[in-house]
Amino acid sequence: MNVIDKVWSALEEVIDPEVGVNIVDLGLVYDIQEDEAHNVSVTMTMTIPECPLRDVIVKNVEDKVKSIEEVNDVHVKLVWEPAWTPARMNDRAREEIRNRQAMV
Repeated sequence: MNVIDKVWSALEEVIDPEVGVNIVDLGLVYDIQEDEAHNVSVTMTMTIPECPLRDVIVKNVEDKVKSIEEVNDVHVKLVWEPAWTPARMNDRAREEIRNRQAMV
C-alpha cells in the first residue's frame, strides 16, 4: 500500500465528534498530496466554517497521519470552497447517521 492509500485509511479513523462519522465518509477530505521528502498535505473542510471542534479534528488528522511510518511531516489545509454539503457524504455515512437517529 502506498503512502497516500495509508493516509486515506488512517483518516477513516478520525471521527467528527458532533456527527459520529469519520471524516472520509463525510466527504470532508478533498485531497491528499505527498512530496519527495514524504511530507503530506491534507486539504479538507468542515461541515460548517464555525465548527467548534475544528481544532480537535485538525489535531486528530495530524496525529493519525504522523503515525504513519513513512510520513515525515503533515500539513492540514482547511478550505471553504467548495463548501461542504451533505451530498459529499458516501452511502456508509448516510447509513451510520440514519442508524444513530433511529437509536435516539
